[in-house]
Amino acid sequence: MINIMISKGYLRQKYTRGGFSAFDIAKKLKCSQHKVNYWISKHNILKRSISEAMYLKNNPGGDPFKIREAKTIGEAKLFGLGLGLYWGEGNRRSKTSIRLGNTDPNLIKTFIEFLLVIFGISSKKLKFGLQIFSDMSANRVLFFWLNKLRPFNIKKNQFSKVTVTPARSIGTYREKSKYGVLTVHFNNTKLKKILDSMLPL
Repeated sequence: MINIMISKGYLRQKYTRGGFSAFDIAKKLKCSQHKVNYWISKHNILKRSISEAMYLKNNPGGDPFKIREAKTIGEAKLFGLGLGLYWGEGNRRSKTSIRLGNTDPNLIKTFIEFLLVIFGISSKKLKFGLQIFSDMSANRVLFFWLNKLRPFNIKKNQFSKVTVTPARSIGTYREKSKYGVLTVHFNNTKLKKILDSMLPL
């Protein structure tokens, strides 16, 4: 029997606008989660999907990005370059992460600037993966990329474990990869969908 009444206003404040889960509200009110869900349904409040609930849990402070409209010719150019790089060079197979990998530091830096300026992402939120050949020094290559990314204040702890590929792969690609392949990625399902929707597919 439901013997506790939870007002519609309270649920809108906590559940809809505040991002609290039914479990969080039940814990706060010292009642069962079933009762919270009952009143959510009773008040015809739209229930979040599991993916939406997980997103809010992982981003309790709100979206870690803020899309801004290009206000200068330089920003408009950066938007076009960044979108073009993502379309041509990005790895779009992931459903949760924006990824782009390349051997060219200037290309990587342009894409990072695109993420920071156009989408307001903090450079601290970016993660990096590095793939090298086995005849390369991991520390030397890592230092190379950290030095190139110094303008963005990227730290060593933002890099995952280096992936090493056997050096028997010889050819043009091998010559172009003296400092490995660097992949920059930003994990956010919402921004991933927004960016994908901007592509002319």
